[in-house]
Amino acid sequence: MKSSNRILEKREPILIGLILFFLVIMTIAMPRFIKPSNLANVLKDSSILVMVACGQFLVILTGGIDLSVGSNIAFSGMAASLINMNNPDTSPWIVLLIGMAIGLVLGMLNGSLVAFGKVPAIIATLGTMSVYRGFTFVISKGQWVTAHEMTDSFMNLPHGDMLGVPNLIWFAVASSALFYNFMRYTRSGREIYAIGGNRSAAVLVGVRETKVQFLIFSISGLVSGLAGVLWAARYAAAVNEMATGFELQTVAACVIGGVSVAGGSGSVTGVILGALFMGLLNNSMTMIRNMAFFQMLVQGLIVIAAMTFNVVMERRREALLLNRRLA
Repeated sequence: MKSSNRILEKREPILIGLILFFLVIMTIAMPRFIKPSNLANVLKDSSILVMVACGQFLVILTGGIDLSVGSNIAFSGMAASLINMNNPDTSPWIVLLIGMAIGLVLGMLNGSLVAFGKVPAIIATLGTMSVYRGFTFVISKGQWVTAHEMTDSFMNLPHGDMLGVPNLIWFAVASSALFYNFMRYTRSGREIYAIGGNRSAAVLVGVRETKVQFLIFSISGLVSGLAGVLWAARYAAAVNEMATGFELQTVAACVIGGVSVAGGSGSVTGVILGALFMGLLNNSMTMIRNMAFFQMLVQGLIVIAAMTFNVVMERRREALLLNRRLA
């Protein structure tokens, strides 16, 4: 009984089992689903979601939410694409860094509103979501940047490979490793957990809430800027509607991965597995005729189910802790 409780308290084993079960079912239904080329597409489709979801994870961990990540991706990707179009001799890696810097600035603006302006995160980022999307239309003058206007070296950023593995996947692996080590081994990572777990107690022991809030939104903005450049380069098009609704997918990946929306609990590993599950789900619905139309519906139902599971497990955990104290 105790061992089963421990398993249920950890989301990662459940998600791994769910992913394997899903793969078996889809392979039986559609043998082509398990082809290496399709699985490679799943990993590439999941890579950007993994990166941005890890940034969203930090915000949710403190009890907040960043609704502006999709608009940040669009603005950063459009700005980087325009720079590449107008300055084709500029190294694509410089353009990538500029896109990341733009995303960082947008994230810092969010962090300033929440940390110093004391605006609730959901209200602040709901406002900046529209502002950043509007600026995307302004800088592009309502136009798109298409493949023939981008340089080959820029479009090769995510499509190139190292050791036979696409660069886009390497970006996701490197980002995940950085997030994992940051949350596990740094003081700032522990402070983020502390603020989410018990804000008042964390402040009493010396954790600076404003610093933590500014930091997490800055990181979320930085990784969104990175994702924006890679998104535009991967699809060889920077459009004003780029990544519309993507913020909901990042929240879904976090919730499915076991992150509590109340803050204080969750892991980078769980978020990665949640994003991979979302990638498998989206890919399967695209392959099944007419299922793509129900993609948002299915995603919503899964998020509701995951949140219900999280609440039940949280209450069960609290009950177990109470019984131990009374014993």
